[in-house]
Amino acid sequence: MIFYYKTFTMKRLLLFGVLVFMIIVSYSQPLQPTEVSIEMRDNKFLAADLHIHSDLNPRPVILIQTPYNKNLFRYGLPLGVGINFANSHYNFVIVDWRGFYGSASAMVSQPKRGEDGYDIIEWISNQGWCNGKVGTWGPSALGKIQYETAKEQHPAHICAVPLVASPEFLYQSYYPNGVYRKEYLDQLDALGYGLSAIILANPHFNNTWNFIQNNNFYPQSINIPMLLIAGWYDHNIEEMLKYFADMRNLSHISVKNKHKLLVGPWAHGGFGMAHVGTEQQGELFFAEAAGYSNQKANDFFDFYLREIDNMWESNSPVINYFQMGEMTWNSAENWPPLDFDDFKFYLHQNGNMNYNLPENDNSFSEIIYDPRDPSPTIGGATLRNDLLQGPYDQSLLVESRDDIITYTTEVLQYPFRLVGKPTVKLFVASNRTDTDFAIRLCDVYPDNRSILLSEGIFRMRFRNGFTINDTSFINPGTIYEIDIELPNTAHTFMPGHSIRLNISSSNYPRFDNNLNNGGAMYVAGDTLVADNRLYHNFTNSSRLILPGETITYSFENKHNDISIFPVPAGSNEILSIEHIEIIKAIIVYDLEGRIVMLENNINENSLKLNLNSFKIGVYHLRIITERDSFSGRFIVL
Repeated sequence: MIFYYKTFTMKRLLLFGVLVFMIIVSYSQPLQPTEVSIEMRDNKFLAADLHIHSDLNPRPVILIQTPYNKNLFRYGLPLGVGINFANSHYNFVIVDWRGFYGSASAMVSQPKRGEDGYDIIEWISNQGWCNGKVGTWGPSALGKIQYETAKEQHPAHICAVPLVASPEFLYQSYYPNGVYRKEYLDQLDALGYGLSAIILANPHFNNTWNFIQNNNFYPQSINIPMLLIAGWYDHNIEEMLKYFADMRNLSHISVKNKHKLLVGPWAHGGFGMAHVGTEQQGELFFAEAAGYSNQKANDFFDFYLREIDNMWESNSPVINYFQMGEMTWNSAENWPPLDFDDFKFYLHQNGNMNYNLPENDNSFSEIIYDPRDPSPTIGGATLRNDLLQGPYDQSLLVESRDDIITYTTEVLQYPFRLVGKPTVKLFVASNRTDTDFAIRLCDVYPDNRSILLSEGIFRMRFRNGFTINDTSFINPGTIYEIDIELPNTAHTFMPGHSIRLNISSSNYPRFDNNLNNGGAMYVAGDTLVADNRLYHNFTNSSRLILPGETITYSFENKHNDISIFPVPAGSNEILSIEHIEIIKAIIVYDLEGRIVMLENNINENSLKLNLNSFKIGVYHLRIITERDSFSGRFIVL
């Protein structure tokens, strides 16, 4: 059963969390760390838990700095360790941030967390149970502080693994296309950061934002290798892709080529059952990605901290990313990969979306948008803990409303592989001087679930830029062309599915709703109902642009002497292969290069493969004859 956010209350969530905590406590014996206070350079002390092996032999150390209470790690250490600390190759040091929990008394007006990280590593490296090598790990805020610590360049800080985190504070992170991320700042305030006041005081890009952005951009100061772990459903995906490219270009020459990026089908996490590395994300399950982040992080740490010869630097791809839909891990040297074309899906009056330009008429569709009843946020790259997070069905509570327009392709006969940043080009008008247009890109399943893939929004007053001087209100009734870029993703729409684009004028509370009155933003005021129009004709051809490819899985066969059918094939079907020559052997590989089937000594010119044991996915097939060999791909649905 799926529970949507309107059925949840904060009280129920808190009770659920307490219940889970009680179950964990009742069925597991918590770790018993040594509690210490570590002195900083200003003579204040930070509270730390030491998880040290009893033999006290020098080992490398994993440092975690948290604002969320170090004591929680007593019920399970990360990287797959859990409560089985005796089986770990590392010592762990968990420290409360200055001003939080056990370190609350050390708070100062402007904490320098990077310097605190340096001082903690200095203390650790002088302990007899440390072999002089320290690695750092942690998600979200625990990831941001790793960049700050790395900037200080302690010689014992050997490597770092930030998860779903970037060090930058960008205007577009808080005001994507000029629209305030309400739920995000609500949650940050609830966690004690208190950022909303200063963010709301600066709704336009200005000198304050310029100063903040410049002071949080320092890839040239990173001189240790980093493994960045990101998620396609995480709200930090754009910032992480950007900063990874910046580090590969600007980091110290000794490490710039050692940075690696891992992107899975993961949401940000922080509450609920979904986080980086879990099988379930929202309504979907990704067994092929379960535990993968821990596996790669351990390989990374083993190479740099334990000097294990696991070929990490030479064998691990620069970018290792998960292709959702196909459920495969792929690699790339740069992002986005360069070998994909832009496919244009044009919107039509009847709600269809296809490759054909619309007729030369004046057709348009209307969105009646009332700010007092905005379109609800259901899943996606959210953070607030009373909202769903990750891929969720939009059909019940979003697409059923009368304030949305839906465009859908025909059912796909072949897979469409999307890799990169979707863009939506719209031709729009309104009877108001300011309004928003919100986008949701979905994968429609054969059972009619419309699963959210990506989303974005655009505020019309910011179509020329984001400074006060750029602000330009619209003329009612005038048609404007706007481009809405959605976050990068990697997803394959499989046969039997459809591609859907939902267009509304709100997505609340993920984005604060536009009052449509043209007045000051994010203050109380009168609301106006907007009659917004979306045009789809030959002159004003609104469209969805997807970088990718249609997968046909045709074989490389110059002489047309191989027959393989059906393509694509179902998991309950028989794949028939025929050749005019005698087939000696057939090898089937998965996309990671593992052999899943090998048939030797066939000596026939035909073969039937039973696909019952094959998981859904894409496979490489190699056919070996007496004189030659052929290769191709097929898909199992």
